[in-house]
Amino acid sequence: MLGFQLRHFSVSQSKLFFQSSKTLVFPLLSTLGIMFTDAKSQLRAYNASSSEPSKLLFRQLFENESSTYTYLLADVAHPEKPALLIDPVDRTVERDLTLVKELGLKLIYAMNTHVHADHVTGTGLIKGKVPGVKSIISKASNSKADLPVEHGDKIYFGNLFLEVRATPGHTVGCLTYVTGDGPNQPQPRMAFTGDALLVRGCGRTDFQGGSSHQLYNSIHSQIFTLPKDTLVYPAHDYKGFTVTTVGEEVLYNPRLTKDEETFKNIMENLNLEYPKMIDVAVPANMVCGLQDLMKKPSEASPC
Repeated sequence: MLGFQLRHFSVSQSKLFFQSSKTLVFPLLSTLGIMFTDAKSQLRAYNASSSEPSKLLFRQLFENESSTYTYLLADVAHPEKPALLIDPVDRTVERDLTLVKELGLKLIYAMNTHVHADHVTGTGLIKGKVPGVKSIISKASNSKADLPVEHGDKIYFGNLFLEVRATPGHTVGCLTYVTGDGPNQPQPRMAFTGDALLVRGCGRTDFQGGSSHQLYNSIHSQIFTLPKDTLVYPAHDYKGFTVTTVGEEVLYNPRLTKDEETFKNIMENLNLEYPKMIDVAVPANMVCGLQDLMKKPSEASPC
């Protein structure tokens, strides 16, 4: 079983504070322009800055060409109304940022569940349009981001947080983001599963370091162990579904209700076409969607 170090993130205006279960003060590269202080006290100060109970604002957005869902979450009870976007698409950045502005939110994170092969992420464009936004992606993906996260990390926005769960198998760097388990956190919980678990399906495992063995075990150990009423929001849907639950997928997912050997055989015989965008999307997404940096990836700053 892999070991992971628990880390906690919280943003307050121009400062990012990092809390570790092992180290309370931890320097990062100065090139990120990040300042550190006593993380525990700063984290408490930020989360306690609102006397109102946390209140989650949630929007599910859709991009037609790649059938991608983008998710907007915000703590609207917090004075700053901090918000984040999960899996933004380059084609719909203007739409998403207009919505953020209309709702009076402060966008602090643009984050991805994995390095997508079917569309270019909007993360880089968002960072260019909204100063101060930090990008987040899995450390295991080896792609560029301000905050490379790992299993067990917590991503705070106001008094709310997302728990990071590593769910590799579709790609080596797939993550599932799960709303927190605790006082004033949304109930039922919500899991943003990327391409790992789809509604009555799952992501393919035949490229980008995919592994049917890994995916099967990731889903069963990290997603199916969540409460049965946990709402599952995937990165894509091609049949008109918008949401499912852990309980539904445990009972009715035609692939993952099988034993692992049967699952492996199913995945090896899907006979899917080569993704038409993969040769453009993957290199761009390794630098957060900043296509102008693709020719010189070694010179790309964290996006």
